[in-house]
Formats: sequence, C-alpha cells, structure tokens
Amino acid sequence: MTNISLKLAETLSASGIKSVYGEPVVVDGTTIVPVAAVQFGFGAGVVGEGGEDAPGGGGGGGWAVPFGAYVSDETGVRFRPNLITLLAVGIPFVWVVGHAWSRVIRALKK
Repeated sequence: MTNISLKLAETLSASGIKSVYGEPVVVDGTTIVPVAAVQFGFGAGVVGEGGEDAPGGGGGGGWAVPFGAYVSDETGVRFRPNLITLLAVGIPFVWVVGHAWSRVIRALKK
C-alpha cells in the first residue's frame, strides 16, 4: 500500500501547478489562464505485519476554489476575480472583523 501512496503523491506534486493555474485558453486573440486554490489528500494503511498480502485500505479526496482568471489581450494582462468566491470569503471575514471590533470597543469603554 505504501508504494501506491508514494506514486499518488509524486503524481499530484508533479501536476500541482497545472491544477492551480489551468491550461491557457485562447478566445478571439485573448488568452485566459484560470486560477484556483487546489488541495488533495490521500492516505493508505495495512493491517498487521503481513507485507504485500496483508489486507488494507485507502482513500483520498480534494477540493478546489476558483479565484478568477488572468486575462491577456492587446491592452495588457489583468486579473479578473471570481465575484462569487470573493463574496463567499469576504462576507464571513467582514463579520469576524466587525465582531472583533465590537469586543475591542466594549473593552475600551470599561
């Protein structure tokens, strides 16, 4: 089982940059490079000391969050954010900051 885990780790580390920055797409002279945060995790194990014949198991998973895309055209290169991701991250962040500030202000008033 360990050999399979090592092979998976080597394969994913080699393709990591392609997972984060996707293959460029050219549309009407404009090049688009998607950008995302990607994370993979895998694990495996065997039962007992039986070596290759011992029963075992494994599993894995991953996630990706699309941040946006780099757009290159005749005007230059610029980053275009994914607004849904920005809102999904920004709203909880603003809530936490507001909650922390309210506690700081309350503590200063005492």
